[in-house]
Amino acid sequence: MRVAVDFEECLKDSPRFRAALEEVEGDVTELELKLDKLVKLCIAMIDTGKAFCTANKQFMNGIRDLAQYSCKDALVETSLTKFSDTLQEMINYHNILFDQTQRSIKAQLQTFVKEDIKKFKDAKKQFEKVSEEKENALVKNAQVQRNKQHEVEEATNILTATRKCFRHIALDYVLQINVLQSKRRSEILKSMLSFMYAHLAFFHQGYDLFSELGPYMKDLGAQLDQLAVDAAKEKRDMEQKHSTIQQKAALQDYSGDDTKLEYNVDAANGIVMEGYLFKRASNAFKTWNRKKPDHIRRWFSIQNNQLVYQKKFKDNPTVVVEDLRLCTVKHCEDIERRFCFEVVSPTKSCMLQADSEKLRQAWIKAVQTSIATAYREKGDESEKQEKKPSPSTGSLETGSETKEKLLKGESALQRVQCIPGNAACCDCGLADPRWASINLGITLCIECSGIHRSLGVHFSKVRSLTLDSWEPELLKLMCELGNDVINRIYEAKLEKVGVKKPQPGSQRQEKEAYIKAKYVERKFVEKQPVAAVSPLESGTKVLPPSQEEKRHSAPEKSLLAGEQGVASPKAVAVISDEARRESLFCPDELDSLFSYFDTSSKLRSIRSSDSGIQQSADDSREHLASTISANSLYEPEGDKQESSVFFDSKQLSPGLQLYQAAFEKNLPNMAEALAHGAEVNWVNIEENKATPLIQAVRGGSLVTCEFLLQNGANVNIRDTKGRGPLHHATVLGHTGQVCLFLKRGANQHATDEDGKDPLSIAVEAANADIVTLLRLARMNEEMRESEGLYGQPGDEIYQDIFRDFSQMASNNPEKLNRFQQSDSQKP
Repeated sequence: MRVAVDFEECLKDSPRFRAALEEVEGDVTELELKLDKLVKLCIAMIDTGKAFCTANKQFMNGIRDLAQYSCKDALVETSLTKFSDTLQEMINYHNILFDQTQRSIKAQLQTFVKEDIKKFKDAKKQFEKVSEEKENALVKNAQVQRNKQHEVEEATNILTATRKCFRHIALDYVLQINVLQSKRRSEILKSMLSFMYAHLAFFHQGYDLFSELGPYMKDLGAQLDQLAVDAAKEKRDMEQKHSTIQQKAALQDYSGDDTKLEYNVDAANGIVMEGYLFKRASNAFKTWNRKKPDHIRRWFSIQNNQLVYQKKFKDNPTVVVEDLRLCTVKHCEDIERRFCFEVVSPTKSCMLQADSEKLRQAWIKAVQTSIATAYREKGDESEKQEKKPSPSTGSLETGSETKEKLLKGESALQRVQCIPGNAACCDCGLADPRWASINLGITLCIECSGIHRSLGVHFSKVRSLTLDSWEPELLKLMCELGNDVINRIYEAKLEKVGVKKPQPGSQRQEKEAYIKAKYVERKFVEKQPVAAVSPLESGTKVLPPSQEEKRHSAPEKSLLAGEQGVASPKAVAVISDEARRESLFCPDELDSLFSYFDTSSKLRSIRSSDSGIQQSADDSREHLASTISANSLYEPEGDKQESSVFFDSKQLSPGLQLYQAAFEKNLPNMAEALAHGAEVNWVNIEENKATPLIQAVRGGSLVTCEFLLQNGANVNIRDTKGRGPLHHATVLGHTGQVCLFLKRGANQHATDEDGKDPLSIAVEAANADIVTLLRLARMNEEMRESEGLYGQPGDEIYQDIFRDFSQMASNNPEKLNRFQQSDSQKP
């Protein structure tokens, strides 16, 4: 190791030593300036990059809006959606790059400046102080007179002590200088190497992403070439049609009438004739509006044996004559206006004016022909009776709540590492892993986590157990799986195929090949045996004898009544909902609810809007019983579960296995289904096109919902009744799930087949917690839109309230079940 300042010269305190110190001190000062400048430039680069990502995200949202606008054009919508998704992935990669840049450059170099260089400065101050004291002792020792023995001894002692202190501090100072000179190389190069690796991963991910998109872009380019050819052909056809119409218009101009006089009694659309006519007012004055002729000029048509008119295309037609068989038509020559005719029915008459004599004759003939045709086609019309499907009988929901496994007050690292197998890296076995894959539920060392990042977020989402913040539902998800569970799935055939698992000291290339084979290619996953089609997949619903007896003995049992329900469960539900509405929506209850969260003045204004809940609840109380009994929204949600609960999951297809395991709250089976290739948004056609996420809502597990969302589940997919996961969670009163879906971007404005959105459902169900969450989310959304904060989380108080609800849903769910508990305790 090269020594910057020699220790021997330090003891001598020679001019060479002082010159070396001066050179080193100047070098350290300049190094500090350079590092401070580099850190400031890094901060500016990160801020600029985040601003770029924000602008890029707004641009991507614009592309998505254009895609939604082009929903009638499948090619444009599909292409723009794919491109916007790709851009979103690139934005995510950019954010990861900026985070790693902040850790590698800003954090590391700032630490070096604030700690190591600061220690050097402190040592320098001590050295300068003791050096000055030594000089003073030398001068005093030289000035003392020899005949003053007492002063001689005192000066000698002071000089000896000062020299001893000087040597000690000087040696420490030289040691600090040499350590700093040695460490500066490693710190600078380590931070820059980490920065370059971050760029390598960024460009590698971007290359892989666009490589997957490349074939689609190539096909799209070929389609665009064909579209250009088709457009040229259509242009020629339209030019030819334009020429034909222009010639026809010239003939009409020559004849002096530009009116189309054709009518067709047998028209396919039922419209015999249509066109503009002036209509005289039907009031007592019988006047024509000369100042505003557009007020009396209407688009008339003869259709379905009626004469109707409308001002605009979107307006509902106004019926002039309901049955042409009961009317007559005649010329009107006794008024001042030309080209008028009158349609007379038994109850009223209508004076109309055409634009020319030929057009008047055409309209009169069209009406007369329609009258004659109506008489010939007179006959009885049979009404079609619509068959209404009978409501399905209810069945009892089965399932048990997952036991609480987490201890409060522990850090994320402590909680996760307590799970079996999590004390070592899932892929290489290195002890004390500090990183995790949140969608897989495993812990990783720092090197394996970097490899997981390169796979892409659709395979693995990496997060630090010590540096990142953890939401409570995500932490519970990590504690429900673990390395042992996932390795039993993804390494089931490891010994059969003869592949050796990497060790902590293995090369990075070896680990990278193994991880890719394990999670991307899934070479070690035990293939699912091919089984016969299950009764559910074939459309046949089979119940075990015990459930069959329950279904026939208690067909009216519903979710609202629960397992403790007695006779007339619907009446009990009505009574409990009415009592709950009276207790929940009084002003005192709302005040206590909002004072619990200590909201700011910005959000406290919701009190005034929530005070209207009392009035709306009172108005709808008298209609609640009929609404609950007639509307299937409150009863059959859990009635169709019997077909997906009683089969061996190993004999089901991956999608159906995921669907069943989501309801049963079985995360290992869900992870196994995904490993076997299950589509996370699989749709069960036999059960109203419900998805696994909707099944997880019905099962009542917050962690199951979080697992599906982390693995790419769409929170806005709805079933055949128009209800998404947010609808179902609101109906079932699962407050924690409602909070989770709102945080994950659920559309609370969507309505079901009955025209109800989640907020109206929560108000009818008298659930104050869910009403509060929905209204806060809606108000926060309006605030962000009004202030132009697109892509931002919104008000801090809003975030605090949702954070409190998440903590209660994950750690104290009994607090959110207080309304259900109070109902179950009633006689």
